[in-house]
Amino acid sequence: MTPPAEPSLRITFDASRTKAVLRADEPFRAELTRLSARFPAGSQRGPTTLELSLDDFLVGIDVLADWPYPDSVDWEEELLTLVSGVLDDADQAEQQLQQEPNATGSLDIGTVGEALGADWSADLTGFQRRDIAQLLSMQHGANFSVPGAGKTRVGLAVYAAMRERGDARRLLVVSPKSAYESWLFESRHCFTRAPLAEVLTNNPNPRAEILIVNYERLDKSLVALAAWLRAVPSMVILDEAHRMKLGARGIYGSACMALGPLSRRRLILTGTPAPNGARDLENLLSFVWPGHGRRVVTQAVDGGDLAYASSVLRPLFTRTTKNELGLPPFETRIRYLKMPDLHREVYDALVGRFTARAEASREDFDALGKAMLRLLMAATSPALLVEGGSRYEPLNYRVPPLDVPENESLYSLMRNLPQHELSPKYKEALTIVGENAAAGRKTLVWTTFVRSLTTMERMFSVYQPAVVHGGTLDREQEIRRFREDPDCHVLLSNPATLGEGISLHQVCHDAVYVDRDFMAGRFLQSLDRIHRLGLAPGTETRVTVLAAEGTIDEVVALRLEEKLEFMGRILDDPSVQQLADLEEEPSAAAGMDMADVRALLSHVDAIAARSTHA
Repeated sequence: MTPPAEPSLRITFDASRTKAVLRADEPFRAELTRLSARFPAGSQRGPTTLELSLDDFLVGIDVLADWPYPDSVDWEEELLTLVSGVLDDADQAEQQLQQEPNATGSLDIGTVGEALGADWSADLTGFQRRDIAQLLSMQHGANFSVPGAGKTRVGLAVYAAMRERGDARRLLVVSPKSAYESWLFESRHCFTRAPLAEVLTNNPNPRAEILIVNYERLDKSLVALAAWLRAVPSMVILDEAHRMKLGARGIYGSACMALGPLSRRRLILTGTPAPNGARDLENLLSFVWPGHGRRVVTQAVDGGDLAYASSVLRPLFTRTTKNELGLPPFETRIRYLKMPDLHREVYDALVGRFTARAEASREDFDALGKAMLRLLMAATSPALLVEGGSRYEPLNYRVPPLDVPENESLYSLMRNLPQHELSPKYKEALTIVGENAAAGRKTLVWTTFVRSLTTMERMFSVYQPAVVHGGTLDREQEIRRFREDPDCHVLLSNPATLGEGISLHQVCHDAVYVDRDFMAGRFLQSLDRIHRLGLAPGTETRVTVLAAEGTIDEVVALRLEEKLEFMGRILDDPSVQQLADLEEEPSAAAGMDMADVRALLSHVDAIAARSTHA
């Protein structure tokens, strides 16, 4: 077959550098159509153009071997270099999976100190040395250790070894804002001569050796960061990498996938690599090994034997478990609460079970819809569904409650629910906080919704609560008050705001979940705020989950159980599997009426007054 005079196929990046674009010369459009059929995830942009994500392209790159005119394929030079490097990386990863002798120059734990160079000055635990040795034995890698295991220091140590070898002279760290302080602190304290470490503001400083940027601004800074990485041999670390678990389908993931191949070494750090199952793990490892990570996870998990999958994938990541940290065990229990009658009638109407009274308001309830967040609100208090004067306006509960008028519509009663019934979840949380305060213990209370936070702030006022949510003006002040003020007995927050990057284990050993959503990773992260390295021996840590009987709370509990079971088995971590099966315990507030609640508050007030005068 005579090769064409002009290139028959051109392969380039798209403008975002996250996709490969294949353009065929006009005479070869039929060949491109046949080729596209073998790239099912691709999109044809006209008869002569095929576009597909970089990862999909790399997964199926063997298909190109069937192009009839291989000598006339024109590659964009940078893409060809990337593909060659990725294929080499994939070969090394495959050797690592096969555990072939000397496949990647295994590093002995005893030589870690020497590998880091004379400029490294920080102490390392035995498990950190083990993790560093394993990561340095791979071209790229993943550290899935639990919070408190020192993943930041391990990441900097891998960079130090790369710098000592002459393989990297710059480090880009992508992390949540809450982790900035940790990276800056460790960068100063791990080296005899601290490298210049900066948080990205406008444009990357060409003099900076370590550049830190958050996921939110990654996409807008993509071009500048790409130039900064290309300028000298570099390394990229994704901290709390589960934030890009959507992979190329998400904004964060697309930006990370575009920057990753520009580096000599890629490392991801997260304690929750598969919060929703195998797909999350596929996307994370696709960043580490484009075109290879996804296929490896899919093949390992496909048979359904998670113990086998764990043994297959284990060479690709390192993990320090909570058991290895030597932390005291903790209790995690679930309390199922019975809804009051009116609350139950409103919830049932929302999901389509109408009483005679509810039937008259069917259109109003249908208009509210059955979205997951609305049902979670309704399981706590249907009054949250009614818009307040602002998104922060608390529910105004009446004590004692008014009788329920028989001639009023159910929808109207829902709007005025705080006048008639107290949410059993708020009542239960109040009881737990009160018991803990009387025993001199502080409590961390989690809820998804801001109006739940402001409602409990008002209800729990006797305990002088600290409150942190997205609209809090000074989070540090509220957290400091919770830590240092003996009269501040409770911190109210939501996992989306405070679920990462903060340690409360020095002062707080009790957590209460008023509600949970389906995000298993966020649940695990929030648990680690009070159960992490540094706990005193013998510390009793108690976690209580509240769930309304016969509601979406039971569905959430079941799905989280399945997700945590998957994650625990894929990571071979019994402590995560244990969380999948919460022990039931009876409600502490069972039988309490509003007079009991008032008596409890008065009792705690009296104790606090005596303590003050003493």
